[in-house]
Amino acid sequence: MEQKLKQLEIEAITKINDATDLKTLNDVRVAYLGKKGPITEVLRGMGKLSAEERPKMGALVNVIRETITKAIENKHHDLEEEAVNEQLASETIDVTLPGRPVKTGSRHPLTKVIEEIEDLFIGMGYKVAEGPEVEQDYYNFEALNLPKGHPARDMQDTFYITEELLLRTQTSPVQARTMEKHEGKGPVKIICPGKVYRRDNDDATHSHQFTQIEGLVIDENITMGDLKGTLDVFAKKMFGEDREIRLRPSFFPFTEPSVEMDISCKICGGDGCRVCKQTGWIEILGAGMVHPRVLEMSGFDPQKYTGFAFGMGPERITMLKYGVDDIRHFYTNDLRFLQQFAVQE
Repeated sequence: MEQKLKQLEIEAITKINDATDLKTLNDVRVAYLGKKGPITEVLRGMGKLSAEERPKMGALVNVIRETITKAIENKHHDLEEEAVNEQLASETIDVTLPGRPVKTGSRHPLTKVIEEIEDLFIGMGYKVAEGPEVEQDYYNFEALNLPKGHPARDMQDTFYITEELLLRTQTSPVQARTMEKHEGKGPVKIICPGKVYRRDNDDATHSHQFTQIEGLVIDENITMGDLKGTLDVFAKKMFGEDREIRLRPSFFPFTEPSVEMDISCKICGGDGCRVCKQTGWIEILGAGMVHPRVLEMSGFDPQKYTGFAFGMGPERITMLKYGVDDIRHFYTNDLRFLQQFAVQE
């Protein structure tokens, strides 16, 4: 039996040294040290030996098993190190080669314009207010002087969820909520940027989802002159100091009087061209003095407080500012379109 054990040791060491990969080495370990291996079988047959031979053979088996185990561990370490060296050699990087260009993102043109408008009005003392996009009918319409059945509701074809719940058609509900929180005490000076939704057919100038930025100022002795001065500053900062504005009478249920603001066409300088439809002016936003009824419904005394409000579409402003001819470019994620603005940053 002693001769057999020494022969197993020699065979095992030879196969360990000949192993060229970790899988082969593991197969050798299982073959000689596993539950069904020859060394285990020797241990199982120890009971047949005499009492004098048993300790001697037991010690020999343990020595041989430890020798084989140590040889396997050393070979395992050598094979792992060899594998790492081969991998390093195959993955050598030539640092003198030119690098591959990495495509980086940039701010979306709409985001850039919205942030620019926010920065402008924050610099004028306004705060940015936000509200839910899923809105109550009361705040979206009734608190803004649009009771149920009012014909002006047809101007904003609405996505209704229930009779009293809808996707907001404008950011004006944020104004109504803000006025309500002030509990009839001024001043209020906010802008409300956000997404709005209307049942509209998507084309070059319309979308069922778009963005709005509305502004609201309420305080004592606020006049139409304050509104005009504010809009004049906005137009010059966004479109150039040489831009002129004009206010035309209009109608909005929540303002009285109401106006629409035009800016002089920067393409033709006011002489008339295709962009301004030969008028020399381009419509940019709607505005007006807050209707006394809206003030009253929000808890403000219309005899003490007055205010003005305005609303604009960042998509339209971005289209005019950068010469974009189709609103759908903002939503189709065409990298060729978006990369033009990355260059301008």
